[in-house]
Amino acid sequence: MVAETTEALAGAPNGTALDATVGAGGHAKALLQRCQDWKLIGLDADPSALDAAGSALDNFDDRVILRHARFEDATDVLNDLGVEQLCAAVFDLGVSSPQLDHPERGFSYHNDGPLDMRMDTTSNRPTAADLLNSLDAETLAQILRENSDERYAKRIAKAIVAARPLSSTAELAAVVAKAVGRSAGKQHLVRQHPARRTFQAIRIAVNSELEQLTDAISQVFDRLMSGGRLAVLSYHSGEDRQVKLLFRNLCGQQQTGRPGLPPPLEAPARARLLWRGVQTPTELELQQNRRASSARLRAVERLAEVAPFREAA
Repeated sequence: MVAETTEALAGAPNGTALDATVGAGGHAKALLQRCQDWKLIGLDADPSALDAAGSALDNFDDRVILRHARFEDATDVLNDLGVEQLCAAVFDLGVSSPQLDHPERGFSYHNDGPLDMRMDTTSNRPTAADLLNSLDAETLAQILRENSDERYAKRIAKAIVAARPLSSTAELAAVVAKAVGRSAGKQHLVRQHPARRTFQAIRIAVNSELEQLTDAISQVFDRLMSGGRLAVLSYHSGEDRQVKLLFRNLCGQQQTGRPGLPPPLEAPARARLLWRGVQTPTELELQQNRRASSARLRAVERLAEVAPFREAA
């Protein structure tokens, strides 16, 4: 959804933009081509992605700064660079096609490879194999439910524990497929591999993708200038729920209170939604890239701060 994301952000004032998950540089390149007075800071936890982004953005010279960093470290990077305000920011969450296409990264259930799944292969984070071979069935089931809404979480978790030790993506995919079963697999997700949600959930756990998401986006929003815009592309319900709730809060939309308790206080609006709900990929894009089918785009614009009213002395 490069075109939709670029269109959403292009209405922001001139300044410095942030691509918090620059990947191969697709969104960054489109933004720099469209907004020729902008500069851009691109972050990514994956060193190989930064190499690809550097090649894609080489023609933009001093308009681009790339840094090896996770998106939750954006504030530290901006402080180090002396950037106080942003005109726009984009978060493109999840795993990228180049990561899926390299079996040695361990993200794909279609191609056999080691159970790694770390975005940053230089880090000392536990790999997918470490988690799958050490966590108990109850914890694994919780990860599957919370990170991917897996309806067969308990069944899959028990099968993983029984099949240990696991060392390859092919082994994990086979264990999940057998645990789900043929009839359950048809109900689970039409035309999608029954291990899809398991791979998604374990990848999210390995990289702690949901733990810092709301805080990271909130901190980047706080850096936006008046009229600055923020867009987030999410790919599963757990991500999208966090983004939806955060954007509602930023827009001052009162949340439903708990029964028997006073309603929550309504916060002043700090942003406005650029559209209601989500934008999804066009049929043309889906024909060209089926992996985009789960993409959900939301965007907000920061409003001017209103000073609190004070009575004259």
